[in-house]
Amino acid sequence: MSDGEKREPKLELIAHKSFSYYSDMYKVVDFLNKTLKDKKLIFGLTKDKDKMTINIYET
Repeated sequence: MSDGEKREPKLELIAHKSFSYYSDMYKVVDFLNKTLKDKKLIFGLTKDKDKMTINIYET
């Protein structure tokens, strides 16, 4: 990597929780990401059939 290139922050998974499908959960995750970005937290959401998982990462 050259001096001019910027490194992407490494994400560390700090928690995850699975639950039943909830159609508006992406709105909650979007709200959390916008509100807590200055706390160096990132929230992710995955859907697998009728189950969803929220992941919390620290940068």
